[in-house]
Order: sequence, then C-alpha cells, then structure tokens
Amino acid sequence: MEHGEILGVALAALFVLGMAAQWIGSWLRLPSILFLLGFGIIAGPVTGFLRPDEMLGDVLFPAVSLAVAVILFEGSLNLRFRELREIGNSLLSLLTIGVLVTWVGATLLAYLTLGFGWLKAMLLGAILVVTGPTVIGPLLRQIRPIGRVGSIARWEGIVIDPIGAVLAVLVFEAGAEARTTWLTGGTMTAVEGAGTAAAIGLLKTIVAGGGIGIVAAMALAVLLRRHLLPDHLQNPITLMFVVAAFTASNLFQHESGLVAVTVMGVVLANSRGVNIEHILEFKENLSVLLISTLFILLSARLDMDAFSTLGWRGVVFLLGMILVVRPVSVWLSTLKSRLKWQEKVLLSWLAPRGIVAAAVSSVFALRMGDDGTGLVPATFLIIIGTVCVYGFTAYPLARRLGLAVENPQGLLIAGAHAGVRAIAHALKEAGFQVMLVDVNRWNIRAARMEGLPTCEGNVLSERLLERINLGGIGRFLAMTPNDEVNSLAAIHLRGLFGRAEVYQMFPQRRSESEEHAPQSVRARFLFGADITNRALNSRFERGAIIKTTKLTDEFDYTAFQRQYQGTALLLFVISETQELNVVTVDEKVNPKPGQTVIALVDPVEKPVASSDDEESTNP
Repeated sequence: MEHGEILGVALAALFVLGMAAQWIGSWLRLPSILFLLGFGIIAGPVTGFLRPDEMLGDVLFPAVSLAVAVILFEGSLNLRFRELREIGNSLLSLLTIGVLVTWVGATLLAYLTLGFGWLKAMLLGAILVVTGPTVIGPLLRQIRPIGRVGSIARWEGIVIDPIGAVLAVLVFEAGAEARTTWLTGGTMTAVEGAGTAAAIGLLKTIVAGGGIGIVAAMALAVLLRRHLLPDHLQNPITLMFVVAAFTASNLFQHESGLVAVTVMGVVLANSRGVNIEHILEFKENLSVLLISTLFILLSARLDMDAFSTLGWRGVVFLLGMILVVRPVSVWLSTLKSRLKWQEKVLLSWLAPRGIVAAAVSSVFALRMGDDGTGLVPATFLIIIGTVCVYGFTAYPLARRLGLAVENPQGLLIAGAHAGVRAIAHALKEAGFQVMLVDVNRWNIRAARMEGLPTCEGNVLSERLLERINLGGIGRFLAMTPNDEVNSLAAIHLRGLFGRAEVYQMFPQRRSESEEHAPQSVRARFLFGADITNRALNSRFERGAIIKTTKLTDEFDYTAFQRQYQGTALLLFVISETQELNVVTVDEKVNPKPGQTVIALVDPVEKPVASSDDEESTNP
C-alpha cells in the first residue's frame, strides 16, 4: 500500500481500538485507561503497527496539546461554585500546600530512587502533581463516596491539571536560565536568574491564562444569552472559542493555554442565564473520542526497553508516591479542615494520573532530547500503577471507612415537577437521601427553594453523573413526562445501579408488546399498571396528597385502605430495619404491622382516626 493508504488504515485503527477499549472497560466495569494503554502498547512497541511519530510527524504534539485543552475545558464545565461552600478551604489547601508537598516529595523520590539529575527530577515532580480527571470520574462513580470527598476529588482532579502543566513549564524555563547564567556568572547568579525566570513566567501565565480565559467566557456567554448564535452553530463556535483562547494564551506564555481553557470553562459554567447543557453533551462525546485516541497514540510511542531499565527502582518510586507522598500531602493540607479522619484517608487514596501527565511528559521529553530519557517511562509507570492500585482497592477501602454503603437506600430521581417533589419530600422526611435531576430549570429552581437536593442537566449525559454526589444513593427512578427519556435513562443507568434497582413510570402510550417487553429493553414499572405520569399528576391536581403512616396491629394495612375507601395508591414500604422497598407492577407487596407505608391518598371528609398511627402529609 502507498503511504497515504497506510496512514488512513492507522488512523482508522486508532478510532477502532479506542472505542473498543472504552466499550470493554464499560462492560467489565473497569477503568478503560487500562485497556487503552494495553491496546496502544500492543499496536505500537509490540507489533510496530502504529508509529505515531512517522504518521503525524511535527503535527503530533501540537495536536496532543490542543486535544488536552478540549478535555480540560469539558471537565471544567462541570464545576459549580456552590460546591465550594463546604469544600473551599480544603480544596484551596490541596491546590497550594498539597501541590508544593507533592512536587517536593516526588522530586526527592525521583532523585533518590531513579537516579535522575535535579532538573529532571524537579520536572518529573511537577508533572506528577496532576491527578487524573479522566479516571477520577469513573472511580468516584464506582465508589459513590458519602460526604465531601467526591466533590473535593473532582475539583482537584480538574483544576490541578493546568497547575501541574504550568509548574512543569516554569521548572523547565528556570532550569534553562540557571544553566545559562551559571556558565557565565556562577552559582548565585544562576539561582537569581532561575528565580527571576520563574516569577516572570508565573506572572505572564496568570495574566495570559486568567485574562484570556475570562474574556473568552464572557464573550461567549453574551452570544449565548442573547441568542446571537444559531442552534446548529453553538457547539462548533464554542469549540472555536476554546481553540482561539488556548492558542492566544500559548503565544503569550508557553502552556498557559491550559489555564485559559480551564478558567473559561469554570466561568461559563457559573454564568447566569446561560444554558450549556447541549454544549456539555457535545463536548462529552468529543472528549471520549480524544481521550481514547490520545492514550493509544502516546502509549504506542513507548520504548519498552526503557521500562526494564527502571527495574526495582521504578517499583520503589511508585510505592513511595502512593504510600508516602500522597498521604503526607493530603494530611498536611487538611490539618485545620473539618474533614473527618476517614475522609482524609480516602482522599489520600484517590490520586490516579491520567492523560495530562502522559501528554506533558511526552512533550518535555521531546524538548529535552537525550536529557529527557526516562521521563516518559517513569510517568507511564505511575499512570499504570496508580490506576491499577486505586481502581481495585479504593471501593473496598471506602466501605471499611464507612464512606461507601454496601446497600445504599437513597434515590436518584429523573424529574422535578410538583408531583415528584411531593414524593421526594416524603422520602427525605423518612430519612432517605434523594437527588432530583431535570433539564427544566424552573422545576429545579422550585425544588431548590423547597430545600430538595437537585442537579440541573440531562439524565442521559455521562458527565452528569460526575457532577452528582451519589453517596448513599442506590436506586434510580425515571419519572419524567417523556416515556422515551424514561426508557433510555433506565437502560443508561442500569449498569451503575443494577437492573433490580432501576425503575420507570408506566408508559402513556402502551401496547401489549410494550407491557410484556423483556427486562433488557425496559426497567421495572413503578406503582401500578395504570399509573402513568399523566395519571399521577392528575390525582395531584385533584387534591391528592402524600401520606406517611406507620402500621400497627390495631391499624394494619387493611384498615389504612378502608380509611381511604380503597383509593390509596401504595408507593413505598419502609421495613422495621429502615430498608426502603419500591412498589412495582411485577412484585406484590403486603405491608405488615411495624412497617411504614408512603402512599398517595385522596382527601376524605371524615377519615377514620387511629390513636396509634403516625402520619405526616406532603402537599
């Protein structure tokens, strides 16, 4: 084949291998990065099929940098300032004290164990300051930690990436300046030159990255808010702004573009009156494609002989990063925080490295030439090691610490209209955690004003789950007015919650084939065969209320139904051990004395009173 045909086959293989790795990882519920790295190593150094440097030449690393910028922008769109009320102090400490401790610790480890020179050790330490938003998100989804750990880890994983990249640039430039001035002026002159170069570089990064990012976000927000962009052009024009901001910032200061796109994403995500859900969906799909391609490209460039040269020193370096540097960094950063010791331990065990570390190390190894030998293998060793260790042990550790529940009773509910809010209030008052998701901002606003936990967004979005604190949540109820959305959401989320704990409203327009469709193409139907979303809302409109009642021997379920002339619609049953049972079409429930029922009841003029029942109502 000609060179052009070979290149076409190689590019197609990148896409096929990347998507296959993502699919396998999702199917096996394992970090997809493991399969991406494996496929890349097999396609590259093992078989020689993929040769990225020959395929893309000088375009390779500019393309990698631009792809990383898009990934960081997409991640920063999920960061909301309201989360900082509880985690702000801890997060700030991790991004300052934690960064410094990690940098110093990784530098010392690289110098003592790997035998790197000081400049290369400091550069590797700066690169390994970053964590990995591409692997932290799936890890948090698997663990579903209770409390503040999830929000802290998610914010840290995104914001710290540009910090690590900029720190690496400053170290590189300061080292180059020190080497030049040392040859002409001695040690003191070299130290002064390095400090000056670092200070100027930092100032230029703040001005360029922060300033350009804010201006780009504000300009795009105005265009979106005033509807000056056609719907079909909003996503590509947003991408245009990202590329322009990244490039303009980099022209002013190397690698400050990552700061610019991160700032741009955070500002845009927190701008009032700007709907970015459709932008998020587009960027989410684009990020999955870019991450898959980048990991395979970069791992295909690895020199396997370089791994063998690390030997036992590499293992010691990896263990030192996991067992010493990360725990010390977290504990020093959170000394004066309100975090519990269990939260500190789990946070110490959540620092996987991802695509940014791989990309930055590859770029600097190329810029350093022979002086950068060993930089890429050491970085990929940390990536593979941390993903494997944290991926297989973080969830059991979270359970031992009491920060993850084996049988979580909370509910994630798609829909936030009035009827769903009434049901959510009853569940919340009964002691169960609830989270409402809706694309309708007025429903979300009403729910927030009523004190219910909410998240505005499309329940079908993969990234939405990374924005939600799923701690203590183990069930999903699809209760939107749209039957198709309910069915798709149930299929989408059954891999996370399991088939037995995914439910949906009975469809409005149903046929016999739909009613008896296999479980593989639908979820369990809620409440009753005739209880569609429309029927439920109709009863609320006629004045029905949610009533929570504890049954006794004197006032059992039969008496409860007789009180409301048999019209009470049973929704949930709470056992004596505070386990929640969702009423479904496929399972007959017979509440017993000692249990608590949550039901939808029509108002009656003279209800039969009982001195033993405990009742509460939610309009």
